[in-house]
Amino acid sequence: MRYGAVFPTTEMGKDPGAIRAWVAAVEDLGFERIVAYDHVVGAVHADREPKLWGPYTDKDEFHEPLVLFSYIAAITTDIELVTGVLILPQRQAVLVAKQAADLDLLSGGRLVLGVGTGWNYVEYEALNTEFRNRAKRMEEQVELMRQLWTSPVNDFSGKYHRVDRGGIVPLPNRQIPVWFGGSAEASVRRAARMGDGYIFGNTGERIQNALAILREELAMQGRDVASFPTDAVLHLQRGEEALSPEVAAWKASDTTWLSLSTMANRMLTGDMTPVNKVDAQIAMLDNAMKWVKAL
Repeated sequence: MRYGAVFPTTEMGKDPGAIRAWVAAVEDLGFERIVAYDHVVGAVHADREPKLWGPYTDKDEFHEPLVLFSYIAAITTDIELVTGVLILPQRQAVLVAKQAADLDLLSGGRLVLGVGTGWNYVEYEALNTEFRNRAKRMEEQVELMRQLWTSPVNDFSGKYHRVDRGGIVPLPNRQIPVWFGGSAEASVRRAARMGDGYIFGNTGERIQNALAILREELAMQGRDVASFPTDAVLHLQRGEEALSPEVAAWKASDTTWLSLSTMANRMLTGDMTPVNKVDAQIAMLDNAMKWVKAL
């Protein structure tokens, strides 16, 4: 099993020096990937119909992950850079393909493009994109991006996208891995059908159910279960006692990665408060790495 660290975007603040210090400490602790979350627009939750059910509001700060990774790539040499996840359907597919290709080239092939559909319809509206068909559009986006990364000239005519003998150059030196992420059954099955990996959003009792669905769908698609990489996020503020059974379950399932997060999450039970100091964030990661490995 390998270990990643979730960039504490909602608690990091604006200081580039603090980001640099966090990244350096994460590398020193032996983490092999950094996972960054994505939201472009925050939204007030009150007095909305339908209700916004996600954990983040207008008060939560998010660094844009592709820009953030450009900075991190410049101050590191080996650590993987994982969007966990980029909300792809609210972005323009060809532009994301171009941005991802450049980031992968300039980082020396370290990008893992995790994608998902998101939950914030206010964000979609603000970005002038359709919320209701986001899952279908995302599948076509991934198909188009993979084609753009392979050929310098493309003819693509889909339901939502059209490229008339065009392309992006320079091409990346490889087919950039596209992982899917989420917690819904549809996202798990989508990953098995067309993904290069899966980032679990599941916790507690839902873990085994998600694993069973993933393995079932991989088998139906004729794909090798053992070689399909996965990443599970551990929300450390839930505490060692609550997390130990989950860690044991992930280890028993041969999950490829465990990514540790120090951030508070309003959707999880318990008293969680922001960890706003880099030293405290790193201390929490250091302690967690020790007991997780010891289990």
